[in-house]
Amino acid sequence: MISNAKSNYKMRKLKNRLFHGVILLSTLFGVIILVVLLTDILKSGLDRLSIDFLKSFPSRFPEKAGIKSALAGSLWVILLTALFAFPIGVGTAVYLEEYAKKSWFSTLLQLNISNLAGVPSIVYGLLGLSVFVRLLGFGRSILSGALTLALLILPVIIVASQEAIKSVPESLKHGAYALGASKWQVIRTIVIPTAMPGILTGTILAISRALGEAAPLIMVGAMGYVAFLPQGIVDSYTTLPIQIFNWTSRPQEAFHELASAGIIILLVLLLSVNASAILLRNKFQKRM
Repeated sequence: MISNAKSNYKMRKLKNRLFHGVILLSTLFGVIILVVLLTDILKSGLDRLSIDFLKSFPSRFPEKAGIKSALAGSLWVILLTALFAFPIGVGTAVYLEEYAKKSWFSTLLQLNISNLAGVPSIVYGLLGLSVFVRLLGFGRSILSGALTLALLILPVIIVASQEAIKSVPESLKHGAYALGASKWQVIRTIVIPTAMPGILTGTILAISRALGEAAPLIMVGAMGYVAFLPQGIVDSYTTLPIQIFNWTSRPQEAFHELASAGIIILLVLLLSVNASAILLRNKFQKRM
């Protein structure tokens, strides 16, 4: 009996070490690949980074090309996307968690929302092309692109907001009800403020995903070459991922260097968005 127990213990210990080794090797492999890719991008694109690169429009001459219109287009699209997706996503999460009764309909709705979070982005592009561009007549505009990306990130925002709302202690809500607060007052003064760090974190991370999308915007008509700044939500536009894709499709090596410089700018934006999510979360947690 004792010998069998010792043998089983040694076997479990060996399996744990093997599993730990496999996980460590997998992590190192992923990190090495990431470092190699980043090193190649930095080596290729750093020399192209300059103030002129940020202030210049795209051009067929590599030495004159820049990302001014693509950067402006990305900011337009992302701001509109957040404006559409945030209130709808949070409102849906509040309804599902605080108002919706447990029924087959709410279960079906919840299942579909969870499944939509895993739908390929190109499918949302086809939906945006059919509904926003053609059916509603918004054309190949910033508005169509923003609405399409809003649909793309809505499931992520809803699920993240639901998890944040679920984490609110029941004792806080019960205390408010005991003081005579209505359901809406409890949601407005207790639930949403307490859940706000998680809601903001999920929303900003979803927006960072939208910032790097190209396929759905190509489907709804984002242009590959724009030598002007958009003046409104119905104007034509391009974005950083699409401009990068355009440059990588060119045969000249100089355009590939421009694409690497564009990737560096995009990575800086993504890291800034993710950092802002952490700062906002910490700020709201300190208030609590």
